[in-house]
Amino acid sequence: MPSFARDLSRWILGAFFIAAGINHFLSPETYVAMIPPVLPAPYFLNAFSGAAEILGGAGVFVRPLNRVAGWGLILLLIAVFPANVYVAIHGWPGVKISQWILWVRLPFQLLFIFWVYRALIYKTTK
Repeated sequence: MPSFARDLSRWILGAFFIAAGINHFLSPETYVAMIPPVLPAPYFLNAFSGAAEILGGAGVFVRPLNRVAGWGLILLLIAVFPANVYVAIHGWPGVKISQWILWVRLPFQLLFIFWVYRALIYKTTK
């Protein structure tokens, strides 16, 4: 990936994760509704994942932290995947989204993981 495209990809990625993380604090009920009831402390889990998104997104902008931020974001995306599956199966209380869209959005988690990997971890050889 050319340097400019990779840098642009990083900036968009970082801004996306920071904005998503901030939204966990602005609209916590939306995210808490996604957390399967078998998990304890849904408000803590929401705040933790929001803070992790903000920190990971910020790490995108600090070159020495790119790889660590990348691996952290990938682990976060894997960790929240069960919540996305739960929502696809049971619906998303308080959010009016068609059930089929909730299923279609699941594969995008893999695309986000690939994006993080390519933008922050994968090193091209010259």
